[in-house]
Amino acid sequence: MTDHVDVTSEEIQKTQADPETAERFIAEKHIGDRIRRMRLKKSMGLVELGRHTGLSASFLSQLETGRVVPTLRNLARIAMVFSKDLSYFFESEPAAIFRVHRQKDRVRLPQTGAEPPTYTFESLGFMVPDRHMDPYFAEFIPQEGDAEPKAHMHAGVEFLYVLSGELELMHSEHHTKLTVGDAVYFDSAAPHSYRCVGQTPAGAIIVTMHQAPPAQAATVRNHAPGTNPSKPVNGGLAPRTNGSEEGAESRF
Repeated sequence: MTDHVDVTSEEIQKTQADPETAERFIAEKHIGDRIRRMRLKKSMGLVELGRHTGLSASFLSQLETGRVVPTLRNLARIAMVFSKDLSYFFESEPAAIFRVHRQKDRVRLPQTGAEPPTYTFESLGFMVPDRHMDPYFAEFIPQEGDAEPKAHMHAGVEFLYVLSGELELMHSEHHTKLTVGDAVYFDSAAPHSYRCVGQTPAGAIIVTMHQAPPAQAATVRNHAPGTNPSKPVNGGLAPRTNGSEEGAESRF
């Protein structure tokens, strides 16, 4: 004997996927936005993408603006053009990085590896973990005598913009005087140092990039045989990238 179970229409509806929820799920994945970003990154027009996928430009336009819902077959065609897996369209997108560094929260530290220090600095990116660049505010102190500041170097590139005062930059064979508004971009794998040449402190924004250009390894070997190109030498210390300013070190 079998039991007969009566299932009401209301109970059936409870087991069905809610169409509005399904639409919201699709909208939250920003599939159209992802397709558009990939297309623009490749400098590809809608007509060209249509030729590769067999889909019309008008359909692709509606797809990117969210006016039509794509089938898995259509998504697969698009994914293949951009060498993506189908799952790419449904993976959660990483949250965009946004960090504010209030002046009251920053700590000013003296130059490391030099006595007396020739500058003080504040990290402007200490709250960003695993960052790809290190921005600083640095204030260079007028020095007595003609002693040359210690040169240092580190893998990557560096950018400096002078906010106040006068600053001299020594970079390999270059000795350059910089004043307010001057900017310089240079290969930081070459020995470099700074010196305040005015009567008042010089302020500057400095940004160091961790990524070393392909040719830099040879540059480092030529300037400092036996050194590790990923570590600054002679007073330039590698930065902390764990998001903490405590114990932060300069890398410029």
